[in-house]
Amino acid sequence: MPSSTRPPADPTAVRPVDAQTGKRRDERGPWWGLGGLVSSRAGAWVVLLLGVLLSGAVFAAGSSSSSTAPDSRPADAESSRVEALLATFPDGDVAPAIAVYSRADGGELTGADLAAAAQSRSRMYTVDRGVAGAADEGAQAAPVVPSPDRKATLAIVPVSTDRTGGDLADVVADLRTQAATGLPAGLVVQVTGGPAFGADTAGAFAGADLRLLLVTAAVVAVLLLLTYRSPVLWLVPLLVVGLADRVAQILAGHVGDGLGLSLDGSTTGITSVLVFGAGTNYALLLVSRYREELRRETDHRRALRRALRHTGPAVLASNVTVVLALATLLVAAIPSTRILGVAAATGLLVALAYAVLLLPAALAVCGRGLFWPFVPRAGDPDPAAGGGWYRLASGVARRPVLVLGITVPLLFVCALGLSGVRIGLEQTQQFRVAAQSVDGFETLRAHYPAGQVNPTTVLARTDSSAAVRSTITETPGVVGVRPTGSTADGLTRWQVVLGADPASPGAFDAVQALRDRLGAIPGAQALVGGSDAAQLDSRDAARGDLLRIVPLILGVVLLVLFALLRAVVGPLLLIAATTLSAVAAIGAGAWLSTRVFGFPGLETSVLLFSFLFLVALGVDYTIFLVTRASEEAAEHGTRTGIVRAVALTGGVITSAGVVLAAVFVVLGVLPLITLTQIGITVGIGILLDTFVVRTVVIPALFTLVGPRVWWPSTPAADR
Repeated sequence: MPSSTRPPADPTAVRPVDAQTGKRRDERGPWWGLGGLVSSRAGAWVVLLLGVLLSGAVFAAGSSSSSTAPDSRPADAESSRVEALLATFPDGDVAPAIAVYSRADGGELTGADLAAAAQSRSRMYTVDRGVAGAADEGAQAAPVVPSPDRKATLAIVPVSTDRTGGDLADVVADLRTQAATGLPAGLVVQVTGGPAFGADTAGAFAGADLRLLLVTAAVVAVLLLLTYRSPVLWLVPLLVVGLADRVAQILAGHVGDGLGLSLDGSTTGITSVLVFGAGTNYALLLVSRYREELRRETDHRRALRRALRHTGPAVLASNVTVVLALATLLVAAIPSTRILGVAAATGLLVALAYAVLLLPAALAVCGRGLFWPFVPRAGDPDPAAGGGWYRLASGVARRPVLVLGITVPLLFVCALGLSGVRIGLEQTQQFRVAAQSVDGFETLRAHYPAGQVNPTTVLARTDSSAAVRSTITETPGVVGVRPTGSTADGLTRWQVVLGADPASPGAFDAVQALRDRLGAIPGAQALVGGSDAAQLDSRDAARGDLLRIVPLILGVVLLVLFALLRAVVGPLLLIAATTLSAVAAIGAGAWLSTRVFGFPGLETSVLLFSFLFLVALGVDYTIFLVTRASEEAAEHGTRTGIVRAVALTGGVITSAGVVLAAVFVVLGVLPLITLTQIGITVGIGILLDTFVVRTVVIPALFTLVGPRVWWPSTPAADR
């Protein structure tokens, strides 16, 4: 091995010393002071006690419910405005739940079946006491009418629009119980419609938070145990991160309430994964550097102080990068996207506080013996000397062009997985688990004309009714229209039946055509709403958010890298490599989702969330690597510095990447396909970044560019 790259026998001998104070130059600054506080004998106990007391106070404050369904539509979308105006109609405070009856054997309904369905409907009308006069209306309702093929019939029951979350789930569950009571053998009932979809989404998350927490904690515990090879060390970071997660969930709920945003099950799930993943990564980085410093120091408290002094800036920079990237979600049009940014950013700030305060304090109290049976001792060999990571980094540094010539095309090939993949899912395709609302909707679609199952709503001025009716009738894709009521202030509601399947491209085209044509009628003030219109608005809003937020994410990350490295060339190379890695991961995730797991397409929001997490979290590891490379380059030069940085951080960053990837995959225990796809895509991306981009691509780029990567600065050893 060339002498220029051989680690010194005494690692402390090469550390810069201040000529005036005689102290090492890294033994000063706010992180050195903070390290002294949390690692001292008294300070560690005080920090731990205060941390436990403050956590208890947060627990006592309680949290908001997270059982609501995600709100994926902008408040100013046309379909949202229609919903708001519908409240002015006599029946505007209710939403229809649809009970569909069919024979289990697929046969035609008998007279007894139809009579039983009518009785079932009457029982259902007594369920929601929030709907005035519903029971009387149910008793007087006309007989149920079978479908054209006489193999199904349906009953529409009003549910109050004030019902949300767990309350809605309880009402729909009661509806289903009353609907199924006393039915003849072989007659099956399924309750679907808007309230049922909302209830099934909320109900699917019942108990999911605890399940996600237990699975995540188990995965992290196993990986930490394998990483540390100690029967006790893994417990400390796991307990600290677990405590941070619970505190983060509560604080995120209160912050969301303050901003008028409600947490939903998917938001709390993603936030929990981020807190566990990021918090564990911070812990791995600190403990790894602590172990390294214990090989140089006989006093474990001083070693811990030095470890926090060196890892603190990287952890802070990493955290700030992700938090600022999440803050870009506040400009999103979709409410559920905005609340995710708020909740996740809050969670990561909590994870940072616990990682740099409670974790060092706990390590200081436990002492060096926490690493048993592999306790590091002063004078142990420098971990950068030899080893697999050192050999790999040296090989990359010798042939950077060859390495880039292999890995970069590989990433482009992965990105091609996006080609031909359908973007966007129907409402019935959102669940990964069985849902009666989905099954009932499919039964309706099998026995009734497509658009009749879920009609579109048009609101327009009553004095323009003739022109409105004529325009609706002449619009391509419309097969039926009828007025269904008016308000005293001159607004008429029209029920429009489309010929295309719900949420299909044909239905979206028809809705857009209606909007364009009705919008051209002077004075009609027409608005088009309903389920198809709502899904179209959600899709368009998600696409708009993607185009608006992705450049903001890249800009924020690039500015942080400029400030952290105080260089121009390096950050540009890093952002290019990270972006390519993210796109490659999304392509690979799309291919796996559709070709291997058989999902019908890629949900639109998966693109934005996956890109956000992959860029922000990918830069996490890059920051860990390049801050160490900058430190090593100052003493050994750029080429040797990047080799040593990979050798010193390879094990911990790889462990952190595997932990974070595994934690994201745990999202698969939640019931929505969107979360499963995010877990798959981000998990693949983190592994790509860990084993390909950070391990070989970035070292190859830094070696190829050389000292100019730090321009306008130049490391002292390269001058």
